[in-house]
Amino acid sequence: IYIRNLADDYRANLRGAFDFLLMEVSQPFLIELAQEHGWRGGAVDLACHAGDTDLILLRLVSVVEPLLQKSSEASPLFLDQLETTIGIHLIERYNRATNLESASQGAALSRPQLALAVEMLSSNTAGNVRVADVAQACGVSRGYFIRGFKKATGKAPHQWILSQRVEQARGLLMKTGMSLADIALICGFADQSHFTRVFSASTGLPPGAWRRATGNAGSPARFSECEK
Repeated sequence: IYIRNLADDYRANLRGAFDFLLMEVSQPFLIELAQEHGWRGGAVDLACHAGDTDLILLRLVSVVEPLLQKSSEASPLFLDQLETTIGIHLIERYNRATNLESASQGAALSRPQLALAVEMLSSNTAGNVRVADVAQACGVSRGYFIRGFKKATGKAPHQWILSQRVEQARGLLMKTGMSLADIALICGFADQSHFTRVFSASTGLPPGAWRRATGNAGSPARFSECEK
């Protein structure tokens, strides 16, 4: 990784071909995030690093890369959750002077908070709700909400929504003869291929095979060749 202030002059001699991903993070966003997590200093000042290894940041950024190719599959909730996680990591690891609370601190959401969060997320299974909106309604910071929700449910908000979509799809696969494309649309997936990938990762079988395994062949006339 290479962290630098984009306001500084920059010059480099590049020898040979290489691939890289440039991610710009605004200072106002980092300041707001730091204040939400208990930092009481002034402007966030990330220390410049060149050629360091950061496996956590690598994993987070590796999630971003596929979204550049298929942005339609990325819900605002997931993007909000991802940018919050990346921002917290940058501040906690690279800010020059900070008294941020440890990311491991924080209890699960209270029952009223969890009930409100579940209600808001359930009514927006398409993923159009943002972490900031739900966190604000619960009266906590974005980072606290993500950690508290995961502690209470065992899943991050975006993962929880995906599990709800899969559960809804399972019911439709069992009880109806709807096509996979229609089920994908109803359950909030970007398209049939997105539905198939998420469903397969969750259940171990693609939707069509899962439907046949449960004994519901559906209406044969409604399946396309690719769905068979």
